Amino acid sequence: MPVEIEPARHVPGVLMTFRPSGRALPLVFDSPHSGRDYPEDFDHAPPRDLLRRAEDAFVDELFETAPVHGAVFLKALFPRSYIDPNRHEHEVDLTMLGEPWPHPVVESEKAEMGLGLIRRLIKGTIPIYDRGLSVEEILARIESFHRPYHAELEALLDEAHGRHGGAWHVNCHSMRSAGRKRGQSIPRADIVLGDRDGASCDRDFTQFVAAFLGGLGYRVALNDPFKGAELVTRFGRPDDSRHSLQIEINRALYMDEDRIEKRPDFATFKADVERLIAAIADHVRGKLAGAGRDARG
Repeated sequence: MPVEIEPARHVPGVLMTFRPSGRALPLVFDSPHSGRDYPEDFDHAPPRDLLRRAEDAFVDELFETAPVHGAVFLKALFPRSYIDPNRHEHEVDLTMLGEPWPHPVVESEKAEMGLGLIRRLIKGTIPIYDRGLSVEEILARIESFHRPYHAELEALLDEAHGRHGGAWHVNCHSMRSAGRKRGQSIPRADIVLGDRDGASCDRDFTQFVAAFLGGLGYRVALNDPFKGAELVTRFGRPDDSRHSLQIEINRALYMDEDRIEKRPDFATFKADVERLIAAIADHVRGKLAGAGRDARG
């Protein structure tokens, strides 16, 4: 039977936060790209079915049991193709505007590829808009969707750190089963863990997660081809006991990538994800117990 957990906080069309019934561990899972509530003002040119290819479909379902194990779970409800919470709010692709942009810009390779704060392209070559966007509508999306998501995640992590002196953050995503390089299809690992080469969390946390997944039989890669983007960059500060780890799951493990449908064995894979959640929760409990022993001398 599906797990039913009531949201502790719900901003319609924007986000949902789920908390455990008891006191939460300093552990937050978030799914910023699984949203599928398409805003009415999303004036996109391609059909909706094509835009759905940008979703991390079903990732929110994979991690929804986190509160059962003492963690907090946050998910975005809006689609990443509308505005991407895992990009800096200044990562604006100026080529898609119909007027000059009067604010700062963070240049990036992703924005140049049409994958910035507001996506310009789907499937690499298909324009999402048949018009130039206005400054007003981009600012409205930032104010109503991007900033509230960042503020909620920041508040959850600050609360965890304030209570326990440390916080662990698992940023949950999915990836296509193969990438492309120089026109060639490159198969990807089952799981890619990104810690920005150790800059966003202690390596022992990354290695623990990698070893656990390896023990379940999955092929795990570290920081290749995904090191972690805006959310782990912003919130991961291991020197301050704030640990952010990005996890990318190969979609072929649990869904038909083209039809965006669950595989018949979806529940089996989800059970492995729940084992991972439980193991991470136990790891955090161990860290807290160790810190308590150290404090007592």
